[in-house]
Amino acid sequence: MTSRLVSIVPVWVVAIAGAILVGVLTTPAGSYRGFVIVLTVVVLLTFVIQLALPSKEGLVLRMAASIGGSVVVLAVATAILAVVDA
Repeated sequence: MTSRLVSIVPVWVVAIAGAILVGVLTTPAGSYRGFVIVLTVVVLLTFVIQLALPSKEGLVLRMAASIGGSVVVLAVATAILAVVDA
């Protein structure tokens, strides 16, 4: 696995785990609030991971991939919960 994926995939895994937790632990009305919290955690985690790496080359691309992938994960989870709760 390249250094890019090593720093991107853990953020996606946290987003998936957070989406599952939100789906299981919240009510339909509170799920959107839960997704906002998960996205906040993902953004902060992205900053911590990316700034901790010794290589700053490609920082913006790695951050965009981490956060962009997480947004896609959370959008899919939101769509699934919207259909299931309807």
